[in-house]
Amino acid sequence: MSLPRYEPMLATRWARSFDDDGWLFEVKWDGVRVVASVESGGVTLRSRRGIDVSRTYPELAGMRFEVETVLDGELVAFDDEGLPSFGRLQQRINLTGESRVVEASRANPVGYIVFDLLFHGVELIQSPLEDRLARLDALDLPPGVVRSEWVRGEGTALFAQVRSRGLEGVVAKRLGSLYRPGVRSPDWRKVPAVQRLRAVVGGFLPGEGGRARTFGSLLLGLYVGDRLRWIGAVGTGFDNRALAAVREALTDLETDHSPFQLDAEMPRMARWVVPSLVAEVEFKQWTKAGRLRAPSLKAFSLEPPEELTWEAEGPEEGPASR
Repeated sequence: MSLPRYEPMLATRWARSFDDDGWLFEVKWDGVRVVASVESGGVTLRSRRGIDVSRTYPELAGMRFEVETVLDGELVAFDDEGLPSFGRLQQRINLTGESRVVEASRANPVGYIVFDLLFHGVELIQSPLEDRLARLDALDLPPGVVRSEWVRGEGTALFAQVRSRGLEGVVAKRLGSLYRPGVRSPDWRKVPAVQRLRAVVGGFLPGEGGRARTFGSLLLGLYVGDRLRWIGAVGTGFDNRALAAVREALTDLETDHSPFQLDAEMPRMARWVVPSLVAEVEFKQWTKAGRLRAPSLKAFSLEPPEELTWEAEGPEEGPASR
């Protein structure tokens, strides 16, 4: 009998750090979420969308345990200073061809940072968080797999350390909580240390001058119902290679139909695309009108577009959705 397939449990967004002895706190890693199933026949790595990405990360193919095991964690690439680099990880995503994959794994190896144990001989998702973590601590983890460290109660101090090092944020998890596959649960809370979000690309503006052959900026939105609410345009953070690659993708996705709600401030030169690309951006703040101020592209993400809603990703305090 094959192992059960689990969708990852998701965290709700939380506005600020806090201290509470009933919670555990750990670093929010800037990588790709992966559920790893390890059995006698080998290792299967599945993304948040359930896509098998095992061949993309051959350095993890040798994972073995005494019994069948399912782990939840994050694939992370590190820069020369030992900090998570989504830019380096981006070079590993969606690669095809065995030789290219092997070459990339040597140039930009990934580590698998594990933060939960869902199955180990028996199913554990109905066990309290602390019991799952105790079992995880007892495992002899193979090379390339690292246990995510946590602290109890002292979320504010951890958050300060994370922010000082430029890391993405902190995740808080309630003691006693069960693992709820595919559910965005209040038992897990993500506290961002930088203003960063993932948004759906719904269109673009034509480029001028040196960008005449590519594009000027990407139009970003978050879902309200089945339409995108426009939150702004990002035109910085692209190198020349990225500009060309993104322009090619935009050409393939271009459509005559706008995926956005009607908005009088939408630029008149806008061109539309099928909303399947997800951009990760950093920005200074939200404006009162619900736009991103000074956004800059950091990477493209494998986040499912349909999960990027105004309710989940919009400002904590701001205008109600229209």
